[in-house]
This record gives sequence, C-alpha cells and structure tokens, in this order.
Amino acid sequence: MSKQNGNNKANTLVIVESPSKAKTIHKYLGDGYVISSSVGHIIDLPKSRLAIDVENNFKPEYITIRGKAKILNELKKLASNVSSVLLATDPDREGEAISWHLSNALADKNGDIKRIEFNEITEHAVKEAVSHPRQINMDLVNAQQARRILDRIVGYNISPILWKKVKKGLSAGRVQSVALKVICDREKEIDSFNPEEYWSLEAEIASHNKTFRAQLAMFRNEKIRIRGREEVDSILEDLKGKEMTVRDIKVQERKRKPSAPYITSKLQQDAANRLGFTSQKTMIIAQQLYEGIDISNEGPTGLITYMRTDSTRISGGAIQAVRDYISVTFGNEYLPEKPNQYTNKKGAQDAHEAIRPTDLLRTPESIKADLTRDQYKLYDLIWKRLVSSQMNPEVSEVRTVSLEAGEYLFRANGSKVLFKGFTAVETTDRTERTSLPKLAVGDRVAIREFFPEQHFTTPPPRYNDASLVKFLEESGIGRPSTYAPTINTLVKRYYVTRSGKQLVPTILGKLVNDIMAKHFASLVSIDFTANMEDRLDHIEDAKTDWVGMLNEFYEPFRETVEKAELNIEEMKGILDEETDIDCEKCGRKMVKKLGKFGFFLACPGFPECRNSKPLPLGKCPRCEDGDVIKRSSKKGRGGTFYACSSYPTCEFFTRDTPAEKPCPRCGKLLFKKIIKGKGEKLICLKESCGYQVELLDETASANGNGNGQNNNGAGQQGNAS
Repeated sequence: MSKQNGNNKANTLVIVESPSKAKTIHKYLGDGYVISSSVGHIIDLPKSRLAIDVENNFKPEYITIRGKAKILNELKKLASNVSSVLLATDPDREGEAISWHLSNALADKNGDIKRIEFNEITEHAVKEAVSHPRQINMDLVNAQQARRILDRIVGYNISPILWKKVKKGLSAGRVQSVALKVICDREKEIDSFNPEEYWSLEAEIASHNKTFRAQLAMFRNEKIRIRGREEVDSILEDLKGKEMTVRDIKVQERKRKPSAPYITSKLQQDAANRLGFTSQKTMIIAQQLYEGIDISNEGPTGLITYMRTDSTRISGGAIQAVRDYISVTFGNEYLPEKPNQYTNKKGAQDAHEAIRPTDLLRTPESIKADLTRDQYKLYDLIWKRLVSSQMNPEVSEVRTVSLEAGEYLFRANGSKVLFKGFTAVETTDRTERTSLPKLAVGDRVAIREFFPEQHFTTPPPRYNDASLVKFLEESGIGRPSTYAPTINTLVKRYYVTRSGKQLVPTILGKLVNDIMAKHFASLVSIDFTANMEDRLDHIEDAKTDWVGMLNEFYEPFRETVEKAELNIEEMKGILDEETDIDCEKCGRKMVKKLGKFGFFLACPGFPECRNSKPLPLGKCPRCEDGDVIKRSSKKGRGGTFYACSSYPTCEFFTRDTPAEKPCPRCGKLLFKKIIKGKGEKLICLKESCGYQVELLDETASANGNGNGQNNNGAGQQGNAS
C-alpha cells in the first residue's frame, strides 16, 4: 500500500490486485491518490460446500475469503476517507469479477466507485485510464460467474463420487478432465504402437574438392521404401561399379515470413520449447514483467503489456516505434513498405493487444542487470518477437540436385541465405543452412562411400506443456488464463508426472480417466467443452443469458451424476498391493499404497500400527544392501531427491529421476538424465557399469547386445552400415 506524503489528503483510492502492481502505479499518479491492493480475490465461493442454490437461478453464496477480512476492512477504511474509488484490477473477466465484488463490498463506504482498465502499466496508459473511468461491465462479470459456477457444479458433484468409490483427495474438472483424457489417449496410442523397420541409404559424394551427401529417393522413377537389410544389400550390389551423374538441378527462391507477436498460448509454447519453462512458470514470470520490475534509475516499471490475450493486434504507436527502431538499427531494406498485419485465430476475443514490451528502447541487454536470469530470458523472447514481426521475410536460395546411378535416383539439398530479413533479430533452428558445390547437369561425380542406416517408425510423442497447450488452443478448449493452472492441477493431483518435458499419465490418472470416459463421456468430449467455451463468450457479448445456459446444462448433468453414482464400482483399495516387505514394528506384510505424492509403503495394521516409509524403487547403484528411495529436504526447500535407504552407511544421492526398470547389465536401478543439447538418456550410476542409452532406444538396446550404444531403437539411427 502506498503512503501519502505530508498532510495532503488523497482524493482517490485506486485498488489493484497485487502489491507490486500498486508500487508501479503509485509513481505515475502521485500524492493525490492512495494505491492499495486486494492481494488477489477477496470474496469468493466457500471451499467447504457447493454454495450454489441450483433451485434459485443458481444463486451463488459468496463469502470473504478466510484470512482476507483484515485486508477488506482496511480497504473499507480507506474508501470512507476519499472522495472516489477506482478499481484497477486486471483487464479480463476475472479482473472484472474481482472489481464487482469489491464494488459491492465498499458500496456503503463510498458512493463514487468506478472501474478503470489498462493493457500496460505505463504512465500514459495509467493516466489515460484514470481520465476515462466506467461502470462495471456486468456481461463480463456474468461470463466469469457462469464459468465459476459451471466448474463448481462439475467439480463438487463428481469429486465426492471419486472420493467415495476410489480414494480421498481426487478431483474432476470441466477442462482438467478433458486435458487428462487427451494425455491418456495419446499414451494408449503409444502403448498399442508397433514399430516398423525401414532403412535409408545415403551416398557420400565428392566433387570440386568438396564432399556432400545425397539420399536415395527413387528407383525406376518411383519413390522407394527399403524395408530390410536384404533389400539394402541388394541395392548396394546393384550400385557396385556404377557411375553417378547430375541429372537435374532445381533452384528456387524461398521466402520465410516472420511470426505474429505473442498471444498467451504461443508464448507458453515457445517458452516451453526454447527455454524449457513449464506453462505455470512462464505465466508467473510474465506476471512479474507486467506488474513491474525495479529498474535502475527508473524505479518500479511495467515491462510488458497484459500477458493474457488471444489477439495479435498491436497499437499504432507501438508499430510506429518498432518501424523506427528497425529503420535506424537495421536499415530500410529490412522494413516492409506497410506494417505487417496478422489475423487472429477463429473465436479470438481480441480484447487486448498482443504481448509486447511497453517501451521498445528498453532492450533486453540494457536492463539485463535488473532482471533475474529467467525474467531476462522471457523478456528477450517477447522483445525479439515484436521486432521481428514487423520485419521483411528471410529470403533463401534452395538448390535441389538429382543424381543418377543406373536406375537409382539420389537427391541432395542445399540452401543459402540471400537476405536475413527477420532472422537478423530472431534466429531459429531452421536458420541453419547447408551448401552444395557448384554442379552442372551432366557432371560426373565420385561416390566415396555408401551409408545404409536402420530406422524404426516411432509412435506419436507424448504431450509436453507446449504441445498440450497448442492442442487445447486449436480445439477451443479453455482460454489463455486456464492452460497453466490446468496442467499444474493434473501434476498436483498425481494424475500426470513429468518425465523430462513429457507429461506421462500415472496409474491413478488412467483410472480416473477411465471412470470419466465411461460415466461422463459427454463432459470429457472435446466438442462439448469447446462449445461450452463459445457459450461463455456469448454471455460476455450479451448474446446468451447465463442462467438459461446453466439451466440447459444442469438437468442432463444431474441425471448423469445420479446414474454414475449407482454404476461406478467400488474401487477403494484397488491400487493397494501387498509386498513381501515385513513391517519392522508388527511383522505384517507391508502394502504399497498410493498417496498424494505417489506410492509409499504402509502397514495394513493401521490404526494400531502406523508404520509407513518410502517405497524402495530399486537397488542402490553404490552399495550392495540398500535400495533407492524418494526423499524431500527439510521443509521442502530443496525439493525432491533420491538417496540410499542405508544412509548414513551409504551416502548415495541424486536428483536424476529413477526409471521403472533395472540396468540390463548389473541389475541396479537406472536413472533418466537430461543431457543439454542431446536429449534424455537412461543411465546406470554404478561407476563400474557405465550402461547408458538414449531413451527412445531403450527397448531395442535392452533386447540387443546390452551395451545400449550400438543397436537401434524406435525412430533412432543405428550403426548398421
């Protein structure tokens, strides 16, 4: 909360959600205003019960959130001592609902309460908003209320059934359950996938003192697919002694256009793919950049525009600033004649601009010292994307050379950049180029060597944060603000775990998904969920009555819940599994149970015997007697790690994630290790063993010669030449 200087009484109270946002705004408005924060939601539905009167037009029962009474009382005190109140919560449905709750709570303390909104926390934007206050937009509020009530009805009706039939602590949600289904469906595809063998054949060719490779593409003018080693050997036999000549050369100019400025989902995808950020981490850091960072000689400064948006639109002033910057920094050849325009995806609300820097001249390097490492990385991504979006395309020359050897046709591709265009700012993996020597049709070239390689077709990859967000967005499921919390909920509930960047469904997640798919099929339907998002948008646009929409949903849903409660089988204890491990306190055989954070061992004699301990995951790679167990540091500050059960006799310790299988060489537990730039591997941490294998190679390598290095797995290139 900001303080007033001297004896000047503030005329206006401005309420925002976060203290850091309040700090940034205060420097722009000065002493005529007192800035305070609600610290997020201050009034909401109680957690302990449904609190929706379904018989009375779905009237919600709102209460002051536990622990927020002191904040609300302070806001009431402040409101009673000023002439007017401005509610400056975030510019979206949720922000509008927070302002509505605050307006109702403060109404008896001040008769002049208005709403303001801004897309960026800059002096101009804040002062412009203050000069144009408005009334609360009840269409936005009703759209948010409808979403909140809809999700409450779904969660508070289905979750108790899961508690009763399976185990306590489970939950179901409208968007959450669909996301879980998507992840589980992909896992089923992977499990049922049968890899097929195929081979590639490359020729290393020498010409003009330069070597390059060409790949076998056709046989007798038809596309060729080599299915086994015998076919490869037959082709190699045919090619013996044959000359290779250049049959055709095609040269094309290719233009690659820049991408649009970031919307929320695309920012989450790129931050996941390029920076390795989870969706939740991306949004937390983006919120910090939006609300304000302490910048040297500037103080608290909002660095980016609002980070929840589905629009690629950029304001005229921002576009002009970018064009000026490009012209001065790179030259006019990089500047399009007219600003680049980008279309929004179907159904976009287009309420706010795209995510961009608030001041383009505040370059990432100029403020690097004031940012954390992760803040700098994300700001750099956003800044470069805005600049590159208003630049000319990259222009490349693509050269395709067809080479003939008897009835076989090989192809080699090369390219070179003629004009960098936007890649002068935003380089990507596709910016890398290969070059070919100068060749002419009819040239004879020398074959140095052939390189046959064995491959196997691969199953579709598991979803990660980026690909799941992309799927949800393209399917119309959820909205920009829902993606990160949805994924976070799945992980917190232990429905999904992370293996590197991949999202892998757990046994519990698969079980819950099977129940939802069988008994609540319409609810986890992608079409149903996407249609519901459209209905919520229609409420915001005043095209649909929110009570009518809920009425239409509720009756069929209630019938589905009643049937499910009768038909879902009792599954309590289905995940419990007796082990051969004796309880050291009472002698009973301990049971493997599933808890909030995964599996553990517990004595079945509870409550007489309360013994429990971590589940042994496999043999310790350092000693002969101990097992690897999962541990957490004191107070959880150091996160999760894995150690030997014989500590302190054995001091084995690692933060690498255990695999679900032993080493095929020595029988010790294998671990998943992410090696920067090389992907994920399975490795044995026993020093005298040294077994390791790329993760996709694990099945084939374990079934092969056991060294994990020479054999080929699904989708990987072997050394079969």
